[in-house]
Amino acid sequence: MVSMKDVAVECGVSIATVSKALNDHSDISEETRRKVKEAANRLGYYPNSAARALKTNRSYNIGVLLNNGLAHEYFAEVLESFKNEAEKKGYDITFVSNHSKKMTFYEHCLYRNFDGVLVACEDFSNPEIYEMVNGRLPVVTIDYIFNGSTSVNSNNVKGMSELVRYAYSRGHRKIAYIYGNVESEVTKERLAAFYKTMDELGVEVPDEYIKESTYLDSIKAEKLTYELLKLKEPPTCIFYPDDLSVVGGKNAIKNMKLHSPKDVSVAGYDGTRFSQMLNPKITTICQNTREIGRIAADELISAIENPRATIVKRVVVDAELIEGETIRKIGN
Repeated sequence: MVSMKDVAVECGVSIATVSKALNDHSDISEETRRKVKEAANRLGYYPNSAARALKTNRSYNIGVLLNNGLAHEYFAEVLESFKNEAEKKGYDITFVSNHSKKMTFYEHCLYRNFDGVLVACEDFSNPEIYEMVNGRLPVVTIDYIFNGSTSVNSNNVKGMSELVRYAYSRGHRKIAYIYGNVESEVTKERLAAFYKTMDELGVEVPDEYIKESTYLDSIKAEKLTYELLKLKEPPTCIFYPDDLSVVGGKNAIKNMKLHSPKDVSVAGYDGTRFSQMLNPKITTICQNTREIGRIAADELISAIENPRATIVKRVVVDAELIEGETIRKIGN
């Protein structure tokens, strides 16, 4: 087994210098730190986790609270990025979903001796989440804002605004929006951005063009699409809460002997891989899952290791419009 002494010999420095470099001490130069870490990786040196935990009074284990998040491509990619970044910094992660009914989420996390907790894809109205956020463990949330904890969010306002303006630039004025869970912070931001951008463009939005659905529910999206297309003045373009819901919408369009985008244009949200495998490719907003996960890990580990210097913040990560092929150009 490779020891710290082996790394020291390889680099021509003392064992104390190796220890400081691997633990990111400020009195070690960036060049020496990089040299030591590269040598440690090359030789296959791994610090003894038990000894490190005793020395730092940390478990080097982060809890991740989620509710079926791995079934959603967006959250699965965010969590994969979070995991990779945490592991680079020497932390393991443990998923917490079907927790014991004898303990709350917070009690469970204390019992497992987590250094910090990431809350993603959860029911944020759950009192147990409030208990967690107000507890003594460092917490970072994804796509939800709590006073007292850092959040990392996709820029829903900018993303929705770009999508509306793109549809407008393609000649569409009759734009309907099937939105996700109304109590969601994400939904509130997107819905407000939709109305605000349409207002800025001077386009009125009939009440019947706005339909409430739930995320990742293609069956409900199909039903609501029927309702929209049976209106006296149906929309020429329909926005859906996510890419999967677009599939339900396209089923309704097909069953009504119509074609998309020839007769009805559609757009999704998330920028999932499968959305670009369909023919035609879905017009959508691609969320930067890799960056969201990386930043969440950096912020949480920073709060764990430097609690006195931690400033609660809201980090917003820009998304990107994927033009795809499902919003047809109409008019002149």
